[in-house]
Amino acid sequence: MAIPQSFLSELLNRVDVVEVVGKYVQLKKGGANFMGLCPFHGEKSPSFSVSPTKQFFHCFGCGKNGNAIGFLMEHSGMTFIEAVKDLAQQVGMVVPEEQQSPEDRARAVAAKAKQDSLTDVLEKAGESYREHLKVSPRAVAYLKGRGLSGQIAKRFGLGYAPEGWRSLASVFPEYDNPLLAESGLVIVNEEDDKRYDRFRDRIMFPIRNVKGECIGFGGRVIGDGTPKYLNSPETPVFHKGRELYGLYEAREALHSAGFVLVTEGYMDVVALAQLGFANAVATLGTACTPDHVQKLFRFTDAVVFSFDGDGAGRRAARKALDGALPYATDVRSIKFLFLPAEHDPDSYVRAFGQEAFAEQIKQAMPLSRFMVEAASADCDLDTAEGRSLLSSQARPLWQLLPDGALKQQMLYELAQKIQLTSDDLSRLWGQQAASDQRFAPAGPRHAQGMGMAIGSADATPQAPAYAHVQHAAYNSAAPNAPMSPPKSGKRQFEKGADGRWKKIAPPPVYTGPRTPPASRADHAARLLMGNMALWETLVSEDQAMLCELPLPHGMLFAWMESQFHEHGPLVWSALKSAMQGQLFAEQAQRWMDQHALGNQADPLPIDPHEARQELRRLLNLMLVDRLMALETEALSQAQSGQDPDALQRWRSLHERRRALLAQSS
Repeated sequence: MAIPQSFLSELLNRVDVVEVVGKYVQLKKGGANFMGLCPFHGEKSPSFSVSPTKQFFHCFGCGKNGNAIGFLMEHSGMTFIEAVKDLAQQVGMVVPEEQQSPEDRARAVAAKAKQDSLTDVLEKAGESYREHLKVSPRAVAYLKGRGLSGQIAKRFGLGYAPEGWRSLASVFPEYDNPLLAESGLVIVNEEDDKRYDRFRDRIMFPIRNVKGECIGFGGRVIGDGTPKYLNSPETPVFHKGRELYGLYEAREALHSAGFVLVTEGYMDVVALAQLGFANAVATLGTACTPDHVQKLFRFTDAVVFSFDGDGAGRRAARKALDGALPYATDVRSIKFLFLPAEHDPDSYVRAFGQEAFAEQIKQAMPLSRFMVEAASADCDLDTAEGRSLLSSQARPLWQLLPDGALKQQMLYELAQKIQLTSDDLSRLWGQQAASDQRFAPAGPRHAQGMGMAIGSADATPQAPAYAHVQHAAYNSAAPNAPMSPPKSGKRQFEKGADGRWKKIAPPPVYTGPRTPPASRADHAARLLMGNMALWETLVSEDQAMLCELPLPHGMLFAWMESQFHEHGPLVWSALKSAMQGQLFAEQAQRWMDQHALGNQADPLPIDPHEARQELRRLLNLMLVDRLMALETEALSQAQSGQDPDALQRWRSLHERRRALLAQSS
């Protein structure tokens, strides 16, 4: 969404940066400014200054600085939009969304109201669980037996869900309120409409988002019941593939420790905080995802994954590796800690002490080594077959790495193990990539005439499968084929079963890996990076579509949106300088370089009006792709009878797609 600069100026005039920072940092008056210990790095003497006159913070130790919006983004890991909305709510302002249609605005308001209602219900349940913990000797004894103090239980908001099927009925008199089921607190039996509490006789761990709002729960059984851990289901406010337990509580410790420790369970996080490692977080009963890794790198540039040393721990680490590789830039550190099979982090610290565990963290396996280990699984490197298997298993992992020095070094290291030169390995993988593309299934028939599949915003032209087509076409005229090959040479012919010579097409000549044709998203990125003022001309639907694209495009567009709101339209040289260190920086530079080198197939308009027209055409085509996917979904629902309005929705989507195609032709 585009937020007018006038609104941002008024917002920053209304908020007091001293008050905003003071909620997280203890400040003392020091002359004209306020001083405190920097929340972004460990220090013993205050070097963090907040100016009430300039409405600006600055740390003389680590160099962090900015306004109230920037502080929330740095300290709480919020996006630009989240920080603006948070501050606006504090001062009673409403973020303008005038570019939305009335229907979209109404839906957004309704969705926000639903989210607020759900978090209110969850907060109320959490308070009840905490009260029940105080009066349950059995639950208190369990926590004490795990070595937890009352102070640490209070910090994490631990509670207890009592036995009984409808304990929450005493907290929510309207037990049939749909919000109780939508929040995951109550389960409804669809056959007889009977309702009962999801969590019963369990230690309760509130799951909080980066703003500290309760969005779900994890429940740990007391005793030997099953399942051992029970999580809230997916809801409008809780998505376990994106959230991390303990991240809200660990924010300050992440800055002082300089890294985050990712563990496998709630109890690991709470116990480690008790034992001096408050920078631990945990995934929520699921494998570590790219969304998890991306969120972690909002807070720190160093991640250590801690797993048990058994088979399950190794498998979990392997999944974490896949999620981490796209973010392994040259300025980030990613490591993997494997403890002995009989220990988890909690038990290891209690058995060997804090210093021993800290040493284990220091000696953790770097991502590069674990990547080679994962690629070498089941490979006998003393045989050619084993080294070939290593090449096959390493290629998809290596391709996930962002361009940079680490990727080049990994190519060299893998080439040594495979017993090829790095140039030979690069050429081999290039050939395999070209082969993968050449023999990939063709796109939808209606898209082939356009040279790309309409269903994908980033589709590339289909490679011609000309060899077998030309061969078949020649053989269709075989009755008059010569009995002996022409003088031009036998290599262009083959002898058929009937004894006649038939012409065959020569195999395609490999000329090395080629730069893939620019996708629509690539071209849109170049247009906006070269003409950043165009961002303000986009409606909210355009901006949302761009920011939701897969990596690296979506991340680039979201970052550009925040830069535009903070600094206005920047020229490419300034934008390039600002994006150094970002995950997408090298790719963005490559897109711009392709234009600079004279890519005549995809020229970058210089005239602002021409650039705006070209961007509009691209966005229309990208919207066409989205609408087609929605059409397919609506048609499926209409045919199944699941939604009585689906057919009308399909007609509307179909008409809009046709109109957009007409505008873009």
